[in-house]
Amino acid sequence: MTSKNISPTLRLPAEWEQQGGVLISWPHENTDWAYMLPQIEACYDALVRTVARHAVAVIVAPDTSVLRKRFADIPAGRILYFDTPTNDTWIRDYGVITVRDAADKPVLCDFGFNAWGGKFGHSLDNGVTRRMTDAGLLRGHYRDLNYFILEGGSIESDGHGTILTTTSCLLTSTRNNGIPRKKADVEQMLHDTLGAGNILWLDHGDIIGDDTDGHIDTIARLAPYDTILYCGKGWGTDPDEQSHALDGVADDLALFTTPDGRPYNLIELPMPDAIYDPEDGHRLPATYANFLILNDAVLLPTYGQPLNDERAAMALRVAFPDHIIEPVDCRALIRQHGSLHCATMQVPADVLPL
Repeated sequence: MTSKNISPTLRLPAEWEQQGGVLISWPHENTDWAYMLPQIEACYDALVRTVARHAVAVIVAPDTSVLRKRFADIPAGRILYFDTPTNDTWIRDYGVITVRDAADKPVLCDFGFNAWGGKFGHSLDNGVTRRMTDAGLLRGHYRDLNYFILEGGSIESDGHGTILTTTSCLLTSTRNNGIPRKKADVEQMLHDTLGAGNILWLDHGDIIGDDTDGHIDTIARLAPYDTILYCGKGWGTDPDEQSHALDGVADDLALFTTPDGRPYNLIELPMPDAIYDPEDGHRLPATYANFLILNDAVLLPTYGQPLNDERAAMALRVAFPDHIIEPVDCRALIRQHGSLHCATMQVPADVLPL
């Protein structure tokens, strides 16, 4: 845990602040989804429709003509489209990260994206934010930060200068031209680009099957009133091969304090029962921490496990008592090692041409 002066000029809003829209990158035949396109399109259909009840759904795809017909029943003004080539669908990690400046104007941060350390093709995805800005679909001061690799799923913000992240992801040598970043250098970058003043480093919790080197949005999430929701081993589940990755999460979190020295309120999320890929049998990184906070709702990934799904909903109701809990079946989505939060990126209303 490291503290420094909060930037007087920049602020990364919390996800529970008012949002105007959610970016969604549609799966297509040239992505890794090609072998199961009907199943994943059904999942994305449900996701778009759920998002559109609470904000504007902004769909990115190489060709949106078919999608415009598919979603013709969604009321005008609740959906926007942008035609652009993409490699994959995980727009949380290559989409715009919107910061507010001293005048509360949007700054469109375009960090570099190298597909979690060069694991997959990414050149098309890395240019999406710039293309959306050039086309006028994203409005604000564009800031080219491609010299630094930073994925949206790797950081959590409370809107007041605190960033929650993991050492396993931000300090890995695979992110920035093979150069291992020193913690002090990364902290300075987070301060200069996001206004971070209180940085909470989680050292444990990498989920089996995770391609991201331990994104925070699969492990622990910030919530209002100095609350952190985290994946734990409790809830009566039997220990398994996943348990060792979660051993130190609660211990790490118990040491964290707010800038004024108070401990965080900790709420444990259950872990889903192990889910294995039906084709090759490897374990998939299913987690309930991958939820999306969206205005008056929290969209919860579910996995066809009624007891665990409901337990996760119960935990979210404690953290978000004034929100609607909206379940979204993510059994298809987890097949490519991501879930609901990974597939979305929220943006404020004044960024969109509404």
